[in-house]
Amino acid sequence: MGKLFLLFVLLPIVEISLLISVGEQIGGWNTVAIVIATALVGSYIVRQQGLTTLIHAQQKMQQGTIPGQEVAEGLLLVIAGVMLVTPGFVTDALGFLFCLPMTRPLIAKGLLAKLSVQVVNQAQGGFNGQSAQGFGRSHSSNDDIIEGEYERKDQPKADSERLNKPD
Repeated sequence: MGKLFLLFVLLPIVEISLLISVGEQIGGWNTVAIVIATALVGSYIVRQQGLTTLIHAQQKMQQGTIPGQEVAEGLLLVIAGVMLVTPGFVTDALGFLFCLPMTRPLIAKGLLAKLSVQVVNQAQGGFNGQSAQGFGRSHSSNDDIIEGEYERKDQPKADSERLNKPD
């Protein structure tokens, strides 16, 4: 909840105050021009890096490996694209960090490491306290349950089954 508060309340306040400060120093129209230029340059970089990441992911899938790094980088590129078209200098700086080819792989590796630790923790403890064996299924306290299939012998077989067998 605190992270959402920072994202939706404090970040816009910081962005607005920074835009006003820069606007006072270099002029309002120059500030607007810089914001538009960063959005255009950023969208171009995100597009180019996105295509490169997609090609790498396809190559890994053709080799039979999971493109985990590329998926994480793709997620970072989506976030970067949103940040770069959002007016402001802080979001532009973060957006460029997420989309540049020298910083994005490092951030993606950190993201994957954090996610893999969470997946391992959830597999050990389970979701809502469930064990890893029953992943996605609820368990009762009674372990005497046996799952299986049955066929009733006291009822005649369906017409379709009798028609298929020769008499």
